[in-house]
Amino acid sequence: MEINVNKCQLSPLPVGRNGRFKHRCRDFASDYPRRQSKNEHMEHIDIGDSVSETTNERDISVSDSESVISGSITPKFESFAGRGLIRLEEGDKEHDIIKNRFMLGLGPLGRHTSIIAVHKNSFSGFHRQARLQSFKIFSESMSQKCNGNANIKYAWYGTSRDGVHRIISHGFGHCGNPENSKLNGCGLHLSPENSSIDSVVASVLDGSGLRHVFLCRVILGNMEEILPGSMQFHPSSEDFDSGIDSLSAPSRYIIWNTHMNSHILPEYVISFRAPLCLKGFQRIQERVVKPTSAWMPFPTLISVLSRFLTPTSIAYIEKYHNDYRTKKITRPHLIQKVRQIAGDKLLVSVIKSCRNKQFKVVKGSRCLNGILF
Repeated sequence: MEINVNKCQLSPLPVGRNGRFKHRCRDFASDYPRRQSKNEHMEHIDIGDSVSETTNERDISVSDSESVISGSITPKFESFAGRGLIRLEEGDKEHDIIKNRFMLGLGPLGRHTSIIAVHKNSFSGFHRQARLQSFKIFSESMSQKCNGNANIKYAWYGTSRDGVHRIISHGFGHCGNPENSKLNGCGLHLSPENSSIDSVVASVLDGSGLRHVFLCRVILGNMEEILPGSMQFHPSSEDFDSGIDSLSAPSRYIIWNTHMNSHILPEYVISFRAPLCLKGFQRIQERVVKPTSAWMPFPTLISVLSRFLTPTSIAYIEKYHNDYRTKKITRPHLIQKVRQIAGDKLLVSVIKSCRNKQFKVVKGSRCLNGILF
């Protein structure tokens, strides 16, 4: 998602499949209804998350200099002025796109929420520029590791007023458990861009009755499912880069503590007024609808794949399947391995031809139904 604002000279950051940064523009707001419709299909996904989404489809470019955006800072937000944040005025296209995106993710709470201000990270100063350049370097590195797809997404992070100052000035940090770290592993937890409500609930009311939420760009790479109650604080293997609470219906991204300042780029701060009690508005996880079509047994899948893959590749798939059956690895881990070895394109073709299954394209990733592990 990229904001094309005539008033702003924005420096692009999207990473393409060749590992280089691309220069493209797309109006994020007009792209939202299409992506929202695709998100609804995620309830039916049996294999994986939309991890093959490319960043050039949805990029908000960041400015490297505070001077490229003009905007007055009202006294009410003077505490944010001169600290690496620039206020975007209401009516400005960039302001309105971010505001609308935030409100769309609130659900019923949106009727009771008013946006007070939207600020943009100017990335001014030596240390802020260093964090910006670090994010670019890690984006390109992740793209090379993941065959051209760094899996960069946008996510919300609720914090306190002091947290805004601290993160903009010094980056993300933690004392004991990081902010927003609850159930799924020990790391920094962010909510997907279509669910700002979850980060709103995690935000902290300040003395003025306001709450504050960051919109961040996040490098996810290959994600692994982290079960509730897990105390995991690092990737389970070199194959994974981040965590997610559910591959089929994600509501939380987990960035490990060692990556919090290289894989998260805070770009915008939304300050808003909401009801004091938010518990009644918290998003209820939708029920995942199980596929109703016939299953394709895993041995059958292996048999068919053997016609297209090398004996070595088939041996690896059989090994991972055996590891799963003996509970040495999790089902998401097995799924990830099969997808890496066989590729989604081949898997889709195999299932379509053998069982006449339908498949869905979710955010650019072909996700399959009907494999029995």
